[in-house]
Amino acid sequence: MKIKKIDWAPWAFLGPYLVLFSAFIIIPVVAAIYLSFTYFNAIQAPSFIGLSNYVSLITQDEVFMQKVVPNTLTFALIVGPGGYVLSFILAWALAQVPKTMRTILALIIYSPSMTAGVAMAVVWTIIFSGDEAGYLNSLLITMGVLFEPIQWLQSPDFLMKIMIFVTLWGSMGVGFLAMLSGVLNIDSEIYEAGYIDGIKNRFQEVIYITIPSMKPQMLFGAVMAVVGTFQAGAIGVALSGANPTPQYAGQLMVNHLEDYGFIRYEMGYAAAISVVLLLVVYAFSKVAWKLFGEKD
Repeated sequence: MKIKKIDWAPWAFLGPYLVLFSAFIIIPVVAAIYLSFTYFNAIQAPSFIGLSNYVSLITQDEVFMQKVVPNTLTFALIVGPGGYVLSFILAWALAQVPKTMRTILALIIYSPSMTAGVAMAVVWTIIFSGDEAGYLNSLLITMGVLFEPIQWLQSPDFLMKIMIFVTLWGSMGVGFLAMLSGVLNIDSEIYEAGYIDGIKNRFQEVIYITIPSMKPQMLFGAVMAVVGTFQAGAIGVALSGANPTPQYAGQLMVNHLEDYGFIRYEMGYAAAISVVLLLVVYAFSKVAWKLFGEKD
């Protein structure tokens, strides 16, 4: 009986990817799930405590249930769909202009996503500074709208709104570029056939031709929007300069995780929060797949 020779060439190409994927995705996820069932203070060895972390998170952590969850859902449901729709609109609009101008505008729109951290710390904190030298306070006082400066970044009434605004400003990342690529790669003959078959205006063109023709890019953009939205917790800390944020007004799930993991060193509890965050991201990603994934 002749033994079939194993072809190692595919495994040689897949090897580096499998090693990196296991090292940075599979092992950390498995470790987080395990640690979520333990008490671990980063000094002593983890001790198994079962579901205690999850029970405490749901029944005893008032900050998590009353502040973090509502803040995270509000932030995600505005920034996620808002940034996604804005990315598509800008990508479609840029596809209508000449190539040179399109390239310049695409770089201008994309650049905030590359420098969001620096711009957020340098530009936006100056604009929303709480003294009279802050650009927004100075403008409103000059116009007679305000009589004394407002602590924009320390106020629970304004912090979340500013976080949403700044995040939308810097949300045109790789999802935007993928959508732009998708719009540009649609065959012009499909549009011609559509108008022959009854398409009457640009809105119908977008609904019946553009979006169905670029579902892979739409799916990629949706997944990137979900992941980017739920990992954007650093924005509230960078703007307010504190973790926890003032009166937990800008506290998102990522901030709560960092608070317990890297400030209080309750690693087991932080791992439980990370598992909940992972499940939430997975659920939203499945919704995106249902909307834009291929049915077959």
